[in-house]
Order: sequence, then C-alpha cells, then structure tokens
Amino acid sequence: MTTKTKNGAVELSFDKDSGVAILTLAMAGGHNKINEEFGEGLLEASEWALGQDGLKGIIITSGHKDFCVGADIDMLYKERDAERFYGRVRELHQGLRRLETCGKPVVAVINGSALGGGCELSLACHRRIAVNDPKIQIGLPEVMLGVIPGGGGTQRLPRMIGYQASLDIILQGKQLRAPKAKGTLVDELVESKEHGIERAKAWIAENPRAQQPWDRRDFKFPAPAPTSTDARDMLLAAQAMLYKKTAGAFEAPKLALSAVQEGTRLRDFDRALEVEARYFTQLAMSDQAKDMIRTLWYHRTGAEKHKDLPALAKGQDAGIKKVAILGAGMMGAGLGWVCAKAGYDVVVKDIKQEALDKAAEHVAALTKKRGRHLTDEAKKALEGRIKLTLDLGDLEGTDLVIEAVFENIDLKHAVIKETEGVLAEDGIWASNTSALPISDLATASKVPERFVGLHFFSPVEQMPLLEIIAGEKTDERTIARSLDFCKRIGKTPIVINDGYGFYTTRVFSTYLMEGAQLVSEGHAPAAIEWAARTAGMVIGPLQVFDEVTLTLARKAMGQAEKYMSGRARADEGIALIQAMVDTHARHGKSAGAGFYNYENGKRTGFWPGLAELAKGTVEASDVREVGERLLLIQAAEAVRAVEEGIIQRNRDAEVGAIFGIGFAPNSGGPLSYIDRLGAREAVAKLRDFAERFGARYEPPKLLVEMAESGKRFFDAV
Repeated sequence: MTTKTKNGAVELSFDKDSGVAILTLAMAGGHNKINEEFGEGLLEASEWALGQDGLKGIIITSGHKDFCVGADIDMLYKERDAERFYGRVRELHQGLRRLETCGKPVVAVINGSALGGGCELSLACHRRIAVNDPKIQIGLPEVMLGVIPGGGGTQRLPRMIGYQASLDIILQGKQLRAPKAKGTLVDELVESKEHGIERAKAWIAENPRAQQPWDRRDFKFPAPAPTSTDARDMLLAAQAMLYKKTAGAFEAPKLALSAVQEGTRLRDFDRALEVEARYFTQLAMSDQAKDMIRTLWYHRTGAEKHKDLPALAKGQDAGIKKVAILGAGMMGAGLGWVCAKAGYDVVVKDIKQEALDKAAEHVAALTKKRGRHLTDEAKKALEGRIKLTLDLGDLEGTDLVIEAVFENIDLKHAVIKETEGVLAEDGIWASNTSALPISDLATASKVPERFVGLHFFSPVEQMPLLEIIAGEKTDERTIARSLDFCKRIGKTPIVINDGYGFYTTRVFSTYLMEGAQLVSEGHAPAAIEWAARTAGMVIGPLQVFDEVTLTLARKAMGQAEKYMSGRARADEGIALIQAMVDTHARHGKSAGAGFYNYENGKRTGFWPGLAELAKGTVEASDVREVGERLLLIQAAEAVRAVEEGIIQRNRDAEVGAIFGIGFAPNSGGPLSYIDRLGAREAVAKLRDFAERFGARYEPPKLLVEMAESGKRFFDAV
C-alpha cells in the first residue's frame, strides 16, 4: 500500500507482512527542510501510520540525496513576529513528541546528511541507523548561524549521551561524518539505505515497546546528574571555557548552554522543550542572528554558486588540466596538494632542492592529516599527481601557472618573463600576491588579458576563501575559467577589481596597524587583544603580527607608502613596528620574539619592552571603545573599497572579510556592522575618533552620503 500526504511532502507505504509503515520524506525542490509544509506533512504521515491495522513500527527515511537539511532558512531569516515564531517552534516540538510517545518503535534510517532540525528529527526517533558513508554529515550546526537547536536537540542529546559529549557537539556546532557519529548521534551503521530498512524492521520486531529513556519513570540522566555538585562544576567549567573561546561576543553558544542547563534540570520533558523554544525564539529574532544568517548562509551560498559572476558557456570546458606552482614554500606546497586532491596534474617548481625536500615532507604530512578518509590507493594517487622539480622544462604545456614567490615586484617581473613561455596556447598566468597590483605585474606579461590575481590564504588547505583579482586588461573569459578552477578545488570566491592590497589585505592592514597604534598610545597589550575578541574578531591584532612576522609587516609598510601616499596612517603604530624590528630584533613568532615572548613556539606573555616603546600612557583601557575602534577602522576601509569600485558586489565585502581575515562573524561583516550601527551613528563615531585619534578615522564620502540619505548596504528584515 503506497500513497502520499496531501501536500506531497511525505510518501507513505505500509507492509502488512512486517507491520511496518515507511514514511519517506520527499519535499518538492530536492531538499527536505523544516517549515510549515514539513510540519503538516509529518503530522499527517504520523497519524496515517498510526491508523494502520496491525502497525508494529514506523521507519522514517528520505527520498532525496539528503535526509533533512534542517530549518527553512528563509523562514528563520525573515520572521520578525516572536509570538508567531514561538508558536511554530512549539508545534514542531509537539509533532516530534507525537512520534516518540506514539507507543510504537520509530526508527530513522539516515541515508543522507541530517543537519540541524534533520538531526533533531532523528533524535526524536527511538533508534538511528545511518548509511556508512563519509560524505554523509550528521550534526547540530545552528550556533554557526547565530541560533541554537530548536527541534529539541538541546534537551534530547544531553539526556542521551550526557553533558560533556552533547555540549561538545551543541556549543561548537559540530557536524560529524557518519562513520564518526556512531555512539553519539547514531546507533548503528549499514552499507546502504535498503540494508538500513531491513535492519530497522528487525529492530522494530525485537523492540515492540520501544520508549525514549526520558519518558520512563526509572530514567536516570547520564552521570553526572543535573542537580549534582559534579554537574554544577562541569557546567561552570563549560561556561568558563566558552567565555575563554568566544570572549562573550557570540550569543548563540551562550544561550545554548543556558538552554541545556535549565532544561535538563526539569523532570518534565515538555517543560524542558519550552525552555529551548524560548531561547531559540530570542536568538532567532536578534539582529546578530539575522546578520550572521545573511552573510554566512545567503552571501556565502551566493559566492559558492558564483551568482552574478562571469561563467563559461554551457558545456564549455575551462581547459585546465595541468597546474604549475612557482615556489615550493608552505603556500606553494599546500596549494600543490589542494590542486592534486582536486584531480589536477601538478608541477611545483623551485630553484632550491632544499625547498623541494621540505615541500615533499609538507605534502606527505597533509595527506596523513587531511586525507584520513581516503583509501591508501587514493592517497598514493593524490601524491603521484604532484611533481616537484628544479627543471623549468617540466612545466611545458601548463594550463595554469600560479606564481607564489616572495612579495617583490622586480622578482615577480623576472619570474614572469623567464617562465611565461611554458604556458599552453590558451594558458592562464596567475599571481598569488597578497597586495601588489595585478595590472602592475601584468606589464611584464605578453598576455595581460590572461593574467589574473589568485590570492589564496594560509594555510591554504584549510582557508575557504579565494580572492580573484581582475587586472585592467584581464578578460572576462579568464575570470570565468579561474572561477571554474576555484570551484573544482572547493574554494569560496570573491571577484574584485584591482588596486593595491586588493580588498582583504587592505582592510586587514588597518586592523593590524591600529593594534600597533593602540600599543603606542599606552594601552595594555592584553587589553587590546581582549577588546578585539570581545568585539568578535577571531584573533587579536598583536598575535596576528607575530604569526605573519613583523619583518614582513615592516616590508609591507614600505610598499604601502609607495602605493597609498597621501593617505592618513597610524604613524605612531608604524614607528613602533619599525623600532621593534630594526632596533630590538623582535621579528615575530618564528624568531621567538615579537609582541609576545615565546618558549618552544608557545606564547609565554607579552614582551615587557613594549611599555618603553609606548609614546603615551593610559590608566585603564575602555575595552568597549578599543573594540569599536578596531572594527570601525576596518569597516571604514571596506566602505572605501566599495566607493572606489574595488568591491563590485556588497556580499563580497562580507564574505571576504569573514572567511579571509577573520572579521567579527557576529557582525555579519564590515558593511553589516555599519548597517547595524546605522550610517549616521557610524559617521558620528568616526568623526569623534578622527578628532581624538587621528585623520585616518575620517568617514568615507560614500558613508557620509548614506548617513544623509538614510540608505543601507543591505535591506533590513
């Protein structure tokens, strides 16, 4: 017997021989997502199943590639009526409770990724069987979008696996590959969906009176019990660790912990779900969540799908099969590995055998660390696609050359002239420069129309962003082919126009230099770092200086002076860096001495000599104001990039800042930060800072115009 729900969201079948009803999620559009249609379909499907004579159990699976991808983001993003939203959440809770208290065993056969609400649907079942496929991900990523699990996840998971294991998943928004999820989010692994259904039927037959543990009178919470001293200590420790990690800048993990802590103290499970619904609604209505969803979901997805970007004609191939990397440093070796993993034949060239030997070690280490899910045969094939060489002849016929040598324009010009001849007839030449204008580099090329900037971020095997820079003569087809390459290696692109520092380096440099400026003003280094993190920045500016090395920063300042003369700068901060490098030999982490002191590569505290280099004194830093300065100086530079046409799509400013340079994700990005403040308030703050701290804070003309007209960068919701 087979039928469908009225809205077609769920396919229904009943096997009289086994007494098992199978509910197959099959929403229109190719994805199962939790919204009103889903809720109505699931409720109707449940009642249909429970109405079958001889019913012994229910199986829930999917007719799509994914099991269920979670909440309908459109609904989550656009809803501003808290009462209505809370009501919908409670309806979802009631629907899931109807399933788990129906008196019959319910099994989820997870044949595709089950994320967020999809995972929570499976948690409401009495058993979870997943296909043993590493491509399938199962988890609760909600905090990464500024909200918390809202389908019962904060209450069911701790009751299933205890505080420690559940908080590890909930507070970090973890997504586990199916093979790794067994024992926490999954009970059993099978080889196929069909096998899973057979195993589910067998389990139903063996467990005719299945019941959720928390619905039993004798239920005991996995140790430690919620009211125990051990639980109190564990939750206090979790709170402290969370604060250390997020500096209190992100509301979602903080309220997720509150939901877990408060809800698990309640014996009545339905009341516990009310606690979750209240916190979920509070976050879903917040500006922080709306801004994070817009950038981390809509804008990132738009970038990944290359929306509004140049594309090759349908059926046309990018013609890139062989990739050459010039320079076998950490970036060159890592980039070679990334390209080989994507299936390209790769040649990595250097002028020193020692560099190639180190590159070989790095490639092997990456395969061991990041290729754990690959078979031995696949690992061998991956490394076999990489050729390390001193011989320029090995590059002959290359479709894409990526130059990754030192940031020196004369050196890069020489390399271009020496090696451009190896390009295939329609080959692309790309530079991985982080700042030098592509148009200036292209003056050494015979094919400037096929010369492009491909700015990768380190470590390249981890960082998702690729900044694609169009020079003055770069043609659209080269951009389209570069985007095809970007997609194949799994990077998220932003495509911008040319100019010194492009976008990310230009914005990030204001953050770093303002950090140095604050030290010179007399602010305690620890206060500066903490202020940055409380504002939402991923890493403090002084730590970044040490990581990238002050020596490179010192050289970059010289380049910037040439290209950006006439711009107001953080002069005292620049002088501080110069003194640290030139006078005190403080070169950064690699040298064991920068803003921080180091022992065996680990920070041991700030260098006491910083106090002597400071030009001013500050009795007590206003952490909030310091954080505002560090964000506003970057946001103002992002606005200038829009004003000057470097940024062509506002989404690229947000995606580039968050995924490339660690700009405060809680803000949604620098332009979203301006929108949340309001252009008028942003201009007022910038003018106040300009008067007190220097002309570099003068608001951009575009921002002043927006303040006068009341315009925003993004539509309000």
